[in-house]
Amino acid sequence: EPPYSETRFEEIKKEVSSYIKKIGYNPAAVAFVPISGWNGDNMLEVSEKMPWFKGWAVERKEGKADGKCLIEALDAILPPSRPTDKALRLPLQDVYKIGGIGTVPVGRVETGLLKPGMVVVFAPANITTEVKSVEMHHEALTEAVPGDNV
Repeated sequence: EPPYSETRFEEIKKEVSSYIKKIGYNPAAVAFVPISGWNGDNMLEVSEKMPWFKGWAVERKEGKADGKCLIEALDAILPPSRPTDKALRLPLQDVYKIGGIGTVPVGRVETGLLKPGMVVVFAPANITTEVKSVEMHHEALTEAVPGDNV
């Protein structure tokens, strides 16, 4: 295969599309961009080494997007919705036991709000407790919102 081969790119695209579909995603919503990270081709600007590549396009329920290089594909990724009006969901990343303070569960708020004084239930253990304080980066918060690592 010659460097920057269209045939090889299409082969990889087909394999990855098949996998993406298998795990429940729509391949039409994924931008496929041939790049060379080593040489910087098609990363920030269009490369002349891949004249066969006419650009990428994605279709999703929020609308269409298209471009020619990787940075444009990254810029086109939509942030996930993290609603505050839904129930609190905070997947735990770790639990620390700190002398004089107690048990400190940590994770990122995905939905809902977390406030001191709230009564929360940990699933699947069904353990109920009251939130004594909420901190992010060693600073006390009045509330944590989706996206906050607490």
